Amino acid sequence: MQVILLEKITNLGSLGDVVKVKDGFARNFLIPKGKAQRATAQNLAAFEQRRGALEKAQAETLAAAQQRGAEIGGLTVQLTRRAGADGRLFGSVTTYDIADALTALGHPIERATIRLPQGPLKLVGDHDVAVALHSDVVVHVKVSVLGEAAE
Repeated sequence: MQVILLEKITNLGSLGDVVKVKDGFARNFLIPKGKAQRATAQNLAAFEQRRGALEKAQAETLAAAQQRGAEIGGLTVQLTRRAGADGRLFGSVTTYDIADALTALGHPIERATIRLPQGPLKLVGDHDVAVALHSDVVVHVKVSVLGEAAE
């Protein structure tokens, strides 16, 4: 299915690009979320009339994400979990835990923006975690996992 992107989408395209995607991706995600619309002649004409407003809105969103990135970038979050003598956690630290800790520090974050490419953190120590606030704004937060002796 051919769609017109109404915002920049990572690994797909930027505002105004006409791209071919699978039907299910367009019907179930892009169109309902307002990220794209079908690429018909009528929709292309309507898009060109709204292009300026959409570019302005995208620039404002990017500026807000950059401002939040400046606030959040470089923060250190400490989490304490039960761990064995070898430094392995009995559980793990997930995106839920990191999002809750950042919210407690006064920086509410959606857990879907936190990137853990190797999966949940399972070792005691300092870990760099990427937070994607926007497709162009990725900041790094240090998560310090402290071990608590098991009883």
